[in-house]
Amino acid sequence: MRIPSSQQFQEWRRLFAGMAIGAVMSWLIFLFIFGDWQEEYSMKIKLQEEEINELQEEKKIWQEDVEKINKDNEEKLTIQKIEVKILNHERYKLDLFSVHEIEESAKEDIRTLLTQNIETAFKSRDLILRAIENRTFKAHEKRYRLKIKDIVFYTTLTIQVELQFDE
Repeated sequence: MRIPSSQQFQEWRRLFAGMAIGAVMSWLIFLFIFGDWQEEYSMKIKLQEEEINELQEEKKIWQEDVEKINKDNEEKLTIQKIEVKILNHERYKLDLFSVHEIEESAKEDIRTLLTQNIETAFKSRDLILRAIENRTFKAHEKRYRLKIKDIVFYTTLTIQVELQFDE
């Protein structure tokens, strides 16, 4: 038996060598294009992640600001402080300590209005009138009543009163 000559299969060898070289070159081109696409997409994903993180931080800041504004608005709509001012204490020649005691005592009578909203306090203004005007205050062995002249409903409830002798 004889071994066939190598020249007989030369065309087949060229075909297989061309196919091998073509496969290697196409594989290298595929790797280059795929690597380029991967790099482009990974960069795009990274940018999108950064944008998402920035938007989430911005959203968090906005939510904190809105919560703070809501809290501030809620505080603005509630009575935070009560002030009672006696207008005519000079007429009765009362010292400042007695005036202060009467004012503080009147504040104690309506202290339940603190932290209530302004609308509720406004609706209960008749109760405020009765609570202050029906009470007598004693200073220097004399009895006094308070007569409300003006009430201002805001975050600070301001009540201006005048002293009168209790009859």
